[in-house]
Amino acid sequence: MSARIETLVRPEIRALKAYHVPESSGLIKLDAMENPYTWPESLQAEWLETLRGLELNRYPDPQGLALQAALREAMEIPEDMGLLLGNGSDELIQMLALTVAAPGRKILSIEPGFVMYRLIGLFAGMEYVGVPLQAEDFSIDLPAVLEAIEREQPALVYLAYPNNPTGNRFDADDMVRLIEAVPGLVIVDEAYAPFTDSSFMGLVGDWDNLLVMRTVSKMGLAGLRLGYLVGPPDWLAEIDKVRLPYNVNVLTQVSAAFALKHKAVFDAQTRTIRAERARLQEALSRISGLHPYPSEANFILTRVPEGRAGALFDGLRQAGILIKNLDGAHSLLKDCLRLTVGAPEENAVLVTALESLLAAS
Repeated sequence: MSARIETLVRPEIRALKAYHVPESSGLIKLDAMENPYTWPESLQAEWLETLRGLELNRYPDPQGLALQAALREAMEIPEDMGLLLGNGSDELIQMLALTVAAPGRKILSIEPGFVMYRLIGLFAGMEYVGVPLQAEDFSIDLPAVLEAIEREQPALVYLAYPNNPTGNRFDADDMVRLIEAVPGLVIVDEAYAPFTDSSFMGLVGDWDNLLVMRTVSKMGLAGLRLGYLVGPPDWLAEIDKVRLPYNVNVLTQVSAAFALKHKAVFDAQTRTIRAERARLQEALSRISGLHPYPSEANFILTRVPEGRAGALFDGLRQAGILIKNLDGAHSLLKDCLRLTVGAPEENAVLVTALESLLAAS
């Protein structure tokens, strides 16, 4: 490493590794919580027609007003609440950190949780505080979190609902206790909203420090990179000041607005994924040595026999299946794999491969 890099790059950045996305070409891709279904051909043709008239030489609408209108209608966003668009929820997490970052300011979340809360906070120069979940069922350890809030006085608190990577949805009463205890902002991250029947969207405005963040990625639009943040207009007006101009490109704006007009197609896909989740959960529970945890997301966290996570990950990859190995990511995730719910034929291949690998061990 050159002396110039050592001098100029912050030590905490030098200590990091870049976010790694594994090569997935030719594999059954069950590692990234994606919707496995493509659009019907008739819908693809209609979508392509909507792109013909776009002027790619012009900048997009900086506010994405047409897309905002489509989101408000499709996602039942309260009319009196503000709406802010981001290049995926990652950019919204970055905007939130940049808005409140100051020396000594802290971000708090539960663990294991979404890694970008911590990483982006670090990028912005904030301190991160993680509070472990209950080991037996990944529920919120309410006394521990309340104590940490009182001690740390966090500026931002992230609560994923349902949680990634555990898949469970936290008790709503616990969530309310935390919202009311936090001195700063509480962001309820509902990335997996399509796969649960519970939401805080209808409660935005009940507390002046509550924001709800979502993405359209999990419903089947991951390639568009679109996230949105809902909350009191005065808060979103401040956060909007750190948003980079034209952050949501014209192809994403037009494509997402078109897709939302056909939300029934994606809702049908979501129902299929939910049904497959139940079937996969049952199939995994029948395999000796596996402990799949209950999930309200589109993935199932599964604990495997002690010391076997790495071998099973490698064996599945050799069988043409890519999943996520979480063993070593957090002490509560020891011997855990995260399995995205795929299409029926993909899930069947996964179950057969796991049965074969475990029988051979």
